[in-house]
Amino acid sequence: MLLTYFETLRRYGVPVTLGEFLDLLEALKTSTVFADREKFYFLSRTILVKDEKHFDKFDRAVDAFFNGLESMDGMLEALIPDDWIRDAFQKELTEEELAKLQSFESLEELIEQFKERLAEQEKRHQGGNKWIGTGGTSPFGNNGFHPEGIRVGGEGKHQKGVKVWEKREFKNLDGDTALGTRNIQVALRRLRKFARSGAEDQLDLDDTISSTAKNAGLLDIKMVPERHNAVKVLIFFDIGGSMDYHITACQQLFSAVRTEFKHLEFFYFHNCIYESVWKDNVRRRQESTPLVEVLNKYSQDYKVIVVGDAAMSPYEIVSDGGSVEHWNEEPGEVWMRRLLAGYQRFAWINPIAESEWHYSQSTRMMSDIFDGNMFPMTVNGLEACMAHLAR
Repeated sequence: MLLTYFETLRRYGVPVTLGEFLDLLEALKTSTVFADREKFYFLSRTILVKDEKHFDKFDRAVDAFFNGLESMDGMLEALIPDDWIRDAFQKELTEEELAKLQSFESLEELIEQFKERLAEQEKRHQGGNKWIGTGGTSPFGNNGFHPEGIRVGGEGKHQKGVKVWEKREFKNLDGDTALGTRNIQVALRRLRKFARSGAEDQLDLDDTISSTAKNAGLLDIKMVPERHNAVKVLIFFDIGGSMDYHITACQQLFSAVRTEFKHLEFFYFHNCIYESVWKDNVRRRQESTPLVEVLNKYSQDYKVIVVGDAAMSPYEIVSDGGSVEHWNEEPGEVWMRRLLAGYQRFAWINPIAESEWHYSQSTRMMSDIFDGNMFPMTVNGLEACMAHLAR
């Protein structure tokens, strides 16, 4: 079975050696990680992965390995506790039951009710319509249904949570991802403005021939600086949550922009841009960058691109404290407009099909903030976006 694990890591591009794999086997003999998937994950990553740039490939390989185990009768139960392999209780509601559920009048009302339930509840709860738990119709917990609520642990089923009470870890985009098509790069090339600057390190063949001829045949070599795209791009990637469904498309776009634009700066955010953004998702709580610093550092000739599905609670855009992860002193719309006011050209790229945008209130709101400059993440959409930025 562990040979399959080794082969899966190699298949996903993790450069693990046979010697490192034997070290893992020796470590497993101590039984320190018996029947504990999380401990097995960290132990094997520590031994097998020597460079953090391979963490994303390692994570995908581990997921593929354990997903494969689920189809092997009895194998998963022997390795992983029962809580990890049983799905939480799921309840499907009738149209009449859905109609009876009401959203809260304000974010403050939701938070106050959550505090009351948390103080009263003394044990784990599953199903039902009141306590914090899984399934059911309570606005607090996970994997149930309610028009809006606070997600506590686990995964959301309907993406309706307006607050998330857990420590969430996001992954950096993998810049080494191979593009499945060159169409993205071709589309990005509409945003080009070539210039020559820097050291003269390239041969100017035409000028060399002309100068040599004028010099009575004596070789006269002429050099010029490298010709490159002088366009400056400042791009922000929404990461985590509902954007996990679009990670492959975002990685392809990330690889393409890194190839096409020499003057590129990127940052991450979650759902809506607030007072700070970050460069590294692993250390986002320790090393964030104030948005004011970004505005002061990067000049107005940068083209601003925001990449995200714009799928969020409207509270995150219009309310103080509306962020799902922290208490923002000012609404997200305020910070978004500050960002856009600092630059002449800006656009939003949305991985959701354009035909579905009108179903989401937050998507319509964000499109209005961007003066309608929201484009789908398709070849035609990217071409239209680049043409808009190049004006």
